[in-house]
Amino acid sequence: MREQLRPEGPFDTQAEISSDFVPRPARADIRFGLAAGSDSQRRRSVVVGVLLLVIILLAGLAWAKWVPYTSRAQTLVGTRAWSGGAVFSAAGVPGSSPSFGGALAFTGSYLAAVWPAALVGITVGAALETLVPRHWLVRLLSRRTRWGQGVAGGLLSLPTMMCTCCTAPVASSLRRRGVPLGASVAYWLGNPLLNPAVLLFIALTLPWRFVVVRAGVGAAVVLIAAMLAARWARGATERPSVVVVDDDPASIPQLLRRFAVTLARYVAIIAPEYVLLVFLTGLLSGWLSDWAGLGDAAGPLALLVVGVVGAVLVIPTGGEIPVVVGLVVAGASMGVAGVLLITLPALSLPSVIMVARSFGWRALLATGVVVIAGGVTAGGLLLALG
Repeated sequence: MREQLRPEGPFDTQAEISSDFVPRPARADIRFGLAAGSDSQRRRSVVVGVLLLVIILLAGLAWAKWVPYTSRAQTLVGTRAWSGGAVFSAAGVPGSSPSFGGALAFTGSYLAAVWPAALVGITVGAALETLVPRHWLVRLLSRRTRWGQGVAGGLLSLPTMMCTCCTAPVASSLRRRGVPLGASVAYWLGNPLLNPAVLLFIALTLPWRFVVVRAGVGAAVVLIAAMLAARWARGATERPSVVVVDDDPASIPQLLRRFAVTLARYVAIIAPEYVLLVFLTGLLSGWLSDWAGLGDAAGPLALLVVGVVGAVLVIPTGGEIPVVVGLVVAGASMGVAGVLLITLPALSLPSVIMVARSFGWRALLATGVVVIAGGVTAGGLLLALG
């Protein structure tokens, strides 16, 4: 008999275990880690794992997202003005040459804004990897069509409201647990583009057409990117069907130990990679964030060039708002503002690299094309709307 088993761990690859079938329950149970506990113990471990995941989600999101966003929304209702400038200003004045000091200042400013959400994202990613049965996640987000997968992933992203980098560990974890590629891409993009809090902030600080364009184009980008990524990557990054042996922990101590080990791996690998990539992006942030000058220099290709640059640079959640507000106040092109309204939050170089192992280059290429095209479309719509 041949059975396939995907081992645990945030960066494990699929393995295949072969054995001759013999009626030896004890031997089979030991091989698949099931002898450590009875069926009732395994059921209790599943219940405890689900409860832990719910606690992590609710407590983490309330601390990092829901409470702070509620406070900011209440402030904006009274002031209608965004406090603070663009995060790129920490790297230097727009158009300034790359410098070590500017990159260091940008990294510090960015991490000060995102560290709670980054911590929650890493913890939730590890929790999804270890605390809930694999087939639950697959069943939740699997649909018969790629369109359905995109809708499912987009809807799941609405309450988490993370930036593209902070949601990367969660999206990668979903993919490694067997969630379809389309749903994983939709969840990854839906967090920054469909964020209900950011849509409210835009409505409170910018003219109505900005929130309409962001919501409409953002939803289209999420769905089209999910479908196209899954189509382009078919046969390349889509893993073949495997018979997954029940890998639920056999006891609560085993469950907690597996979660602790996986979380330690996430922290040891993702956190340094994340900081380094943000620093490298910070080297370019001052130089590339002269949006008005970049648009003028690029001529007829201005919107496309701005879209590519916006998809490379990294911002915290809502970080596109002060950029767009500044452009509007300065009388800059509405086309440039519209492009950045989509591409700045949707992608960044650090987030793309962090999900590359799980998504594959074909899916990321398709996603990038759709995001940049969506940005150019948003810019054209804002130009048309005046």
